[in-house]
Amino acid sequence: MNWLEIDPAVLEQLSRAGVADPTRDCRKLRAWAMQEGGTDPQSGAPSAKAVELYQAGIKARLDRTPVSQIIGQRAFWKMDFEVTPDVLDPRPDTEALVELALQHPFDTLLDLGTGSGCIAVSLLAERPQSAGLATDISEKALAVARRNAHRAGLSNIGFRQSNWFDAVPEQFDVIVSNPPYIRADEMDGLAPEVRDYEPRLALTDEGDGLGAYRQIAAGAGDHLTPGGRLLVEIGWQQGPAVSEIFRSHGFAEVTVQPDLAGKPRVVSCCLSGPN
Repeated sequence: MNWLEIDPAVLEQLSRAGVADPTRDCRKLRAWAMQEGGTDPQSGAPSAKAVELYQAGIKARLDRTPVSQIIGQRAFWKMDFEVTPDVLDPRPDTEALVELALQHPFDTLLDLGTGSGCIAVSLLAERPQSAGLATDISEKALAVARRNAHRAGLSNIGFRQSNWFDAVPEQFDVIVSNPPYIRADEMDGLAPEVRDYEPRLALTDEGDGLGAYRQIAAGAGDHLTPGGRLLVEIGWQQGPAVSEIFRSHGFAEVTVQPDLAGKPRVVSCCLSGPN
């Protein structure tokens, strides 16, 4: 195997399988295989293990397994996060939520539906003097989030299994969430990497895609400190609907902010009166 060049036949196979960017994915898999498998101490060529890992990675990619799940991690914000089939793959779109949350001072933070923990861990790594709680209905997801917090060296974050606010009596300066917002009738049209490999519970509410926002809006007022801020990720077409949900529950300063690609991605708001 010539590791200086990517086999055109492999690129063709991946392309026929529907992979959007075969060259990029091959490079990522090759780098991962080399890192994990190393080189032969005598020849300096990729070790047998590296070759085996690369070939297995290509096979998995042909089945449309996400690269992040093959290599077990994904870069987000300022670190690499562990990724498993139990959590959503952290996406650049979500970095807009982190960036916007950091514009507001907070001593306490709540991340609802934390998944991999990428939002809470990124925020609390930037604010080491603050304290945070990350919740999820999935204990398997919480296990991944705990490992990511440990990887980041955080001691200012706790984890709790909860269905939204059910097991959360406290109040917080900032509440953030990337809830399931894909409509049930949109699921079949998703890319296989998402539809077949990411947890359905974290993708859709099995309804109109707005159910989670209704639950968050109904409970957030009792869990925000005076002057506290709520920020949620949305689907790019959901800005008006989600904004109206929060306004109808007494929230003010409701704004829709774009992601790095310029698409509407985050709704930010605060309570209009005393908590």
